[in-house]
Amino acid sequence: MSGIPPATSEHFYLPPLARAAHAGHVKRCLLGLPDSQVDLDSGRMAIAFYCLGSLDLLKMLQDKTSQTDRESWKEWIWEQQTCGKYGSGFRPSPFMASSMPSEGTRYTDYDTPHIIMTYTALLTLAILRDDFSRLEKQGILLLLKACQRKDGSFSTIPGSGETDLRTLYCAFVISHLLNDWSGVDVDRALFFIASCRSYEGGYGQSPYCEANGGTTYIAMAAIRLAPSNSNPLSLSEIRKTIDWAVHKQHRSGGFCGRTNKIADACYCFWIGASLKILGAGNLVDSRSLASFLASCQFKFGGIAKAPGEHPDPYHTYLSLAALSMFPPPQYDNDTNSSTWAFESLDPLINARGETADWARSHIAIQG
Repeated sequence: MSGIPPATSEHFYLPPLARAAHAGHVKRCLLGLPDSQVDLDSGRMAIAFYCLGSLDLLKMLQDKTSQTDRESWKEWIWEQQTCGKYGSGFRPSPFMASSMPSEGTRYTDYDTPHIIMTYTALLTLAILRDDFSRLEKQGILLLLKACQRKDGSFSTIPGSGETDLRTLYCAFVISHLLNDWSGVDVDRALFFIASCRSYEGGYGQSPYCEANGGTTYIAMAAIRLAPSNSNPLSLSEIRKTIDWAVHKQHRSGGFCGRTNKIADACYCFWIGASLKILGAGNLVDSRSLASFLASCQFKFGGIAKAPGEHPDPYHTYLSLAALSMFPPPQYDNDTNSSTWAFESLDPLINARGETADWARSHIAIQG
């Protein structure tokens, strides 16, 4: 019978995933970023999440870090928790603090807590298995209320003009983890999500924007997280979103984020997770996806956005997260298969399954 031969390791060689080298890369970034990335200092909380999250996905956090380091990272995160007239939350880093921050310090109008960084702080503390006894839960609900706008969207900080679907998603995850949605007008938020839908079937950052893989994931995850008994998407809308997402996988195996763009490692997660949430993960070619991500590995550790580029914690984490959802098929004579094995990922909140369970059980408001 003619046609394409069956996929076997003889026809499709997959090099090993350099797990130890990738762990080394994110450990180095926890100590300090290269000069090419110093502009990321203002988002140090997110860098901590990507680095520690990578170690968590690799199951190397305990082996590659000391108890002393893990405790010091916890304390640094808690030092970023701050409270004031808009409620409580976490700073991105101490870069705007008027004095050296300490846990529970009150903020000024120029140093308010940040919703996206509050989301990353909660997940990072869950990775470090904190008990969350110090979390200002009621204050976080006040912060969410202060940041929701009339159109249903959320600003990143109280009073800011910066607003798009990313912040809305973080507000939904925070409410889900707290098991308390009193800080969110869910109906208005869902209306805003619907207004960001593109004619293509994907979602843009704001109304009338081009569909993008990252914001399409955010829309799908937020809709699934919402405490609603009905799915606001019709069957035809779901099919159109699946069709749009599936056609973003290149022949290289990677995904692009927008129509007619090149493949980028981060979109292997953003669009792959969208398909997973929509129940269409079986449409992802996991073998070619792994091959693309293998080509993005840097020889000294870390994963880049594309082959030949420099690695960073963001693309390293999202690549590993994509592999946690779509591990390549294993073959008996493939000696590298074990390096590609991961535990399952919770695509709704973007965390390893065990970490997601810890977050839900320890963050939720009781009663």
